[in-house]
Amino acid sequence: MKFQLRTSKYVEQVLMELYAATKITPNILARIAVSLSIARDPSLPKESKDRNGKEFNRDTLTGEFDYIYKALIAQHAGREITDEEYFPTLFNAHLERGVGMLSNEYKYAKNFENLVRNLITNQQG
Repeated sequence: MKFQLRTSKYVEQVLMELYAATKITPNILARIAVSLSIARDPSLPKESKDRNGKEFNRDTLTGEFDYIYKALIAQHAGREITDEEYFPTLFNAHLERGVGMLSNEYKYAKNFENLVRNLITNQQG
């Protein structure tokens, strides 16, 4: 069982840019990004080979919701997944794709308040 994940340089850069703009910590931004990837794109994300970014501990990323994230990712995949597939492989793939989605959402929103409003509105509709 793995307890660490290393992101791509792209993910690290985007998380730091979003943190500077929103003051939301990178681990919370990562949770939002993974959730966006699961909710908005039914295809399986592609795994990035780049592992030159920020390192996270599993507990920092998923916390008390680890089993929920695993269940959501398994449901998204449409099959049971092993713990080794889930973390870091599939979690990181969803993070990679979701960070791009979150970055685009922020660019469209132009500020923190609009970002939150848009994320809530888009998830309800």
